[in-house]
Amino acid sequence: MRIDKWLWAARFYKTRSLAAQELDKGRIQLNGHAVKPAHDIKPGDKLTLRQGQVQREVQVLGLSMQRGAAPVAQALYEESADSLEKR
Repeated sequence: MRIDKWLWAARFYKTRSLAAQELDKGRIQLNGHAVKPAHDIKPGDKLTLRQGQVQREVQVLGLSMQRGAAPVAQALYEESADSLEKR
């Protein structure tokens, strides 16, 4: 599954195009590396992303091809304890 679609489905960004822009700017890293919007993502991958001034570190738990309700989207990832503490 494409990383830009996953970021949209997990409700980190309102649109896929916003997710793609952030990926193109290098503000999102997958397993420590900057990637393009079409890069594949799989369960177990670690993402570092920034939303405004907030830096988040999450681990991918599941994949979804469609954007669902917030509880469904939150089940797709787990935020690290360090990331939660910083927020």
